[in-house]
Amino acid sequence: MTISERVVERRQDYDGTSPFPEAAEHAPAGRLQVALTGAIVVLPFIALGAAVFWWGVTFTDLLLAAILYVVTGLGVTVGFHRLLTHSSFTARPWLRAVLAVTGSMGFQGNVIDWVAVHRRHHAFTDRPGDPHSPYRYGTGLRGQLRGLAHAHLGWLFADDPTPAERYAPDLLADRAMSRVARAFPALCALSLALPFLAGWAITGTLLGGLTAFLWAGLIRIALLQHVTWSVNSVCHVIGARPFKTRRHDRSTNLWPLALLSFGESWHNGHHSEPSCARHGLDRYQLDPSAAVIGLFERLGWAGNVHWPDQKRIHRRRAGPLRQTHAPAGE
Repeated sequence: MTISERVVERRQDYDGTSPFPEAAEHAPAGRLQVALTGAIVVLPFIALGAAVFWWGVTFTDLLLAAILYVVTGLGVTVGFHRLLTHSSFTARPWLRAVLAVTGSMGFQGNVIDWVAVHRRHHAFTDRPGDPHSPYRYGTGLRGQLRGLAHAHLGWLFADDPTPAERYAPDLLADRAMSRVARAFPALCALSLALPFLAGWAITGTLLGGLTAFLWAGLIRIALLQHVTWSVNSVCHVIGARPFKTRRHDRSTNLWPLALLSFGESWHNGHHSEPSCARHGLDRYQLDPSAAVIGLFERLGWAGNVHWPDQKRIHRRRAGPLRQTHAPAGE
């Protein structure tokens, strides 16, 4: 049993402001995990420096980066998150597999582990047991800053495994998802090889392939990762909380990230209605992932879509005096 699981029994005593019981005893990850994670985090910034100061950027680089950002980003948001984690719709087997593959190319972990961690996050949001809550070290200024760093990136360097047997047994039993999970290293390599080969083919030069590799490969991956991590961190601290959520859940809606996150930053709406296919529950809230799911539905590729129920949303809406704190009980 992991450290986080051992303290779950004490979660009912959590007061919402103190550091989590496991915070002081959290062990660092092994050297190999730290090295690999550090490389994934640091290399894109080295690539950015090289691209800016030595080679610059071309229209081809930006076009390839945009295309791959959309494809892999929607693989994460529509595939990993809304389909596989929360079952907000069903998809034809081939579409389910395609979304799992493109999501894997976002360098955010294999599909089964990603789903398991996110389901655990929902089970213990901002309470002991949450793998990446910014309130881990308390709500004081120092604890909050340390918690933000942990929620954004630090949790990746911690030895706190999430058992897929407990949180994602359905995916472990799914042969297609198991195959995609095993192929994760190869899919990461493909995610870097595609922009290099496309840049080389379009420009006819190795330099064109190299700059495409930097911008549409490493830098594109870094941007998508940090946007996703920002939903874990910033979208639990800054923003509006118009909807009721579970006790201690401080998820927020943060509109500036809506487009880059494909609608994931309407995080309070999502935590209020986790199985809903649309996270932007209010009018004019941009949610590209929901638009894509709607397109899949019209094409007959998706079904059983859980669209917002306006009466239920009205009941979930918090009063004007409850915008800055999660409700005390539910």
